Amino acid sequence: MRKVASPKAATRPEDEVLVDIVEVRDRAQDTLNRFRKPLMIAGGALLVLIIGLIAWKLYVNAQQKDAVEQMRQAERLFERDSFAVAMLTTLPGGFKGFPKIIEDFPGTPAANLANYYSGVCLLNLGKYEAAISYLKDFSAKGAIMPIMKNGALGDAYSELKDFAQAKSYYKKAVNVTKNDMLTPFYLKRLAMLAEMEKDYAAARDYYQELKDEYPSAPEGQDAEKYLIYLEGK
Repeated sequence: MRKVASPKAATRPEDEVLVDIVEVRDRAQDTLNRFRKPLMIAGGALLVLIIGLIAWKLYVNAQQKDAVEQMRQAERLFERDSFAVAMLTTLPGGFKGFPKIIEDFPGTPAANLANYYSGVCLLNLGKYEAAISYLKDFSAKGAIMPIMKNGALGDAYSELKDFAQAKSYYKKAVNVTKNDMLTPFYLKRLAMLAEMEKDYAAARDYYQELKDEYPSAPEGQDAEKYLIYLEGK
């Protein structure tokens, strides 16, 4: 009697592979169907986010153009040391002052820069706490502006006789990046604070740094006489 092969024995290897592929495909389709709605929601949310970002950028660019035009008059006043006028809400000619630029054009580079201008204006007007508030709101980038921001904050705290904070910001000003004009200016501020606090060793270090690293700067040229004065102290 001939032996009959079982159905399992008659299945070819390629048939088993085909079954496995079909099974995987069906499972994948089932998973896709199950998560289709959440995926569509997530995709839609991402698209909305992208469109929102593009729209915001276009809005900010348009606002920036208007802000720059509006701020020119305030900048001219700043350059002429007309600090009080530059801080008015409305300037001659109907232009906006620095605080109004900040209020009306939020998120723009012009509004950010107006924070710095406002801080320096108020520093010169003797309103030191208000100056600190504006300066801290200013986001300083690049090689120069971080020095100027921290140096101005050091000046404001120094005027308030908060010398610990002043020293902290002057150190930030001289360490954030080196500049042949600004760094020696604030190094001398640090040296003078150290002298005032009778920390003569620190004062000598600052003056020596001025002499060695910035010999062409006015502060570096004056450093030698201060070092002579501090001998024996």
